[in-house]
Amino acid sequence: MSFFKKLKDRMFRSSDKIGEGLEALVADPSTTPETAPEPEAKPGLLSRLIGRSDEPRRLLDDAMLESLEELLITADMGVDTSTRVTANIAEGRFGKRISTSELRDALATEIARIMAPVARPLPLYPQKPQVVLVVGVNGSGKTTTIGKLASQFKAAGKSVVIAAGDTFRAAAVEQLQVWGTRAGVPVLTAPEGSDPASLAFDALTKAQADGADLLLIDTAGRLQNRQDLMEELSKIVRVIRKKDPTAPHNTILVLDATTGQNAINQVEIFRKIANVTGLVMTKLDGTAKGGVLVALADKFGLPIHAIGIGEQIDDLAPFDPDEFARALVGQAD
Repeated sequence: MSFFKKLKDRMFRSSDKIGEGLEALVADPSTTPETAPEPEAKPGLLSRLIGRSDEPRRLLDDAMLESLEELLITADMGVDTSTRVTANIAEGRFGKRISTSELRDALATEIARIMAPVARPLPLYPQKPQVVLVVGVNGSGKTTTIGKLASQFKAAGKSVVIAAGDTFRAAAVEQLQVWGTRAGVPVLTAPEGSDPASLAFDALTKAQADGADLLLIDTAGRLQNRQDLMEELSKIVRVIRKKDPTAPHNTILVLDATTGQNAINQVEIFRKIANVTGLVMTKLDGTAKGGVLVALADKFGLPIHAIGIGEQIDDLAPFDPDEFARALVGQAD
């Protein structure tokens, strides 16, 4: 099964998904006679020749645009982004009758246009080891993402070392050890409650000695006390720079799609306490509100390296803006 098909099949399971919302919007029975959808006509000769039947249409007026904007906001696209997308769709179409498929195409085009500049795979540098610091709140899928990345890079012929730097959560360490065993990647650990910076230093020392291509460092995600977390991350950076003044080379923020608009707050917080260079969004299979990724791209412009839609290794893939846009609006494969 292609990643797009998985994305489309799993991404939005609830009844308020955008695709169904667009159909309801065009077929809105509460509209006035002037704006009601046109009755379904018998297919004309041209339609029959190209295999398409005529679709119901609705006048794209202020009422319909307002409903479209509300739909996008409920999908967590954010007020500013939803307003801008709606205005762009109205341009050149206002006052004309539009079908669901035309509206779907227009929306997918707008979403892809916003997402295209930020769709960038995790860059690989010639310097060894490339140090990747992975941050995010506990429960965001951070540990699983590190495991998947390690497995994928190892399968691609890269040598990888993992540092289980969230030393306060035994479950996170155990999860990384499972992934490490599965992928044949060494996972460095320390006793529970140990200094994460010291572990990161030891991991970088090992990665350098082994000639590893990548060092992935897990970190704690306790936002209850931001000052402590900021100091912990700052110390990790300060200590590993004693071994490599250019490290970390990437700082990836992992976000949970099911948190909706809260993901925006998390980006704002982690940009202040860590030099975030890119995003990974997980759990898109568990939400009907993946529109928050559009809002993030529009607001911050940070690279989106990958998205996750499940627990299997191939359920994390480089972010493709066109596939994401088509899945978000319910377009066919």
